[in-house]
Amino acid sequence: MSLLPLPGQRIARGVCRHLIGRDFAPLTEFVPERGLRVDVIAVGPGGEIWIVECKSSRVDYVGDRKWAGYRPWCDRFFWAVDADFPAEILPDETGIILADAFDADIQRWPAATPLAPARRKALTRRLARTATLRLALALDPDIVAVPAR
Repeated sequence: MSLLPLPGQRIARGVCRHLIGRDFAPLTEFVPERGLRVDVIAVGPGGEIWIVECKSSRVDYVGDRKWAGYRPWCDRFFWAVDADFPAEILPDETGIILADAFDADIQRWPAATPLAPARRKALTRRLARTATLRLALALDPDIVAVPAR
């Protein structure tokens, strides 16, 4: 039995471990705006924000049409894939991370596209609130969550 049931979850785990090793604070399954849900978003020590989309197969990638909408929400955008993924099908302007359940390695760096200061501030605040609420709920599952505005 695997540690995590789905291939994408295993890839995300390795990505998060790698990002923590780079002094980034990752958060999985984050919604930057309605209709979008990123696999991993991470805040770096200088406030930079990276988004990593985990793809476990060609079919998984081809079926994802929302990824272009993630790029305005980060300074760098990466795909995370396993060793069997055909990386040549990924867009040249995006980064590539090779990952498994235990670690990851950046294979290709994307160009930085810095966020506007107002968007960075709002996004950082939303990330902090999401992460701290998740922690509070994990520590006390009986908390009644306040509905989102």
